[in-house]
Amino acid sequence: MLSHQTVVDHHSSLDSKRKLRFGFHPPQAWLAILAFGLLSFLAIWVRAGEFLNLAFPAGAFIVGLFLYFRYPLLYLGFTWWLWFLSPLVRRLIDYQSRFTDPSPILLTPYLVTLITLLTVVRHLPKIDDKGKYPFILAFSSVIYGYFLGLVQLPPVSATIELLDWLAPVLLGFYFYIHWRDYPSYCRNLQRVFVWGVLLTGCYGILQFLIAPEWDQLWLINVGLNSVGRPEPLGIRVWSTMNAPGPFSIFMMTGLILLFLNKSTLKLPALAVGYLAFLLSLVRSSWGGWGLGLLILASSMKLKFQVRLLLNALLIVLLVVPLVTIEPFSDVIHTRFETLSNIEEDNSGAARRAMYSEQLGPALSTIVGKGIGSPGFDSGFINTLLSLGWLGTVLYMGAILILIFHLFNGAKRCPDPFVKVCQSIVLPLFAMLLFGSTMIGIPGVLTWAFLSLGMAAQRYHKFINQDPFLSSQLSE
Repeated sequence: MLSHQTVVDHHSSLDSKRKLRFGFHPPQAWLAILAFGLLSFLAIWVRAGEFLNLAFPAGAFIVGLFLYFRYPLLYLGFTWWLWFLSPLVRRLIDYQSRFTDPSPILLTPYLVTLITLLTVVRHLPKIDDKGKYPFILAFSSVIYGYFLGLVQLPPVSATIELLDWLAPVLLGFYFYIHWRDYPSYCRNLQRVFVWGVLLTGCYGILQFLIAPEWDQLWLINVGLNSVGRPEPLGIRVWSTMNAPGPFSIFMMTGLILLFLNKSTLKLPALAVGYLAFLLSLVRSSWGGWGLGLLILASSMKLKFQVRLLLNALLIVLLVVPLVTIEPFSDVIHTRFETLSNIEEDNSGAARRAMYSEQLGPALSTIVGKGIGSPGFDSGFINTLLSLGWLGTVLYMGAILILIFHLFNGAKRCPDPFVKVCQSIVLPLFAMLLFGSTMIGIPGVLTWAFLSLGMAAQRYHKFINQDPFLSSQLSE
């Protein structure tokens, strides 16, 4: 059991990290980050893409290791930005040199997130609370799927697929085990996401209007007809990420998180964020945002419900004028019409046909085919095919246990951030019907907010046990 003074001293040691709101402090950490970014930019500028294909992930990993041990808040921020920006870096490098598939650049956020495996090795055997068991279940199911995948795939390909499944759980465990740092991590997350929504939203609008040449080249090479046409006003926005689906899920998450944000950047972030979110044309994410808003409104106290209503009115005032002007209105209005016109909904018909063909085989898969199996537009079917019932029960059991504790514990936790976690996690889980929200950046978001919600509950439960701690650790 931690002593009172231990926790107080621990939080006192974070005071310097909490001063990172503005400026470049500590200078050693920012020097590493800025040097990495500047060298990457210069390499792209001089068309050294071949060199950067290996140097970018290697450099990011080295910077990540340095930040992990010395400046954990900046490590987390650095990791989030790699998830947001690495696909764009890949497209810029391919444009300057040649199209590379598979691209080592896309491994960068996975490699930096993999550093948190050190946290698992150090802490998982030591902690004795029940909260660790869902993570053990999830780790076990992923390793199980990996060994199944080794039967069908080359070791390198299977290991890359393993990172897709493992990275979200690792980051989730990192947040959970560092519950003592929850206030700092929560503030850091909100700063990162307000900037993330603002910058990716701006780039997404620019992408729609002018279709940069590197985005056109990528779209031509990958041949994704569902992403639109490689021309201005013809693209379904995916911004700095790799497809409209992951981008829309990130934006859905960020826009819900902005309801709590008090930054001066909130207004411009809301305006460009919602417009880019609508231009992604991903209806499942639109629905997820609506479900999240309902959960948030129903779980808040009256004071926060009023604040939520005022935020909603502000969004209407900011966004409606933008989406009613050309060239935005036509493409958004046409997509909205498909919500009520099922007969002409081609993607919906394709998904129904997929469920008709694949649901039976998926439900009859006991052992599983291993991670890396052919993917479908259903996270539910993909999980069953990859892990079988044996692995799916473990993995989905872990998710459901965490969701249950997140909602059950929220009744006794006054922190509105926990309510926000609920309104993000439950829609992401429901969206398994439409895509894989447990791997890649959607999976990272799911596990991060699940674990942060649990960390918040544990933090408040601990400090509320003693008035002394509450006074020492309060904002």
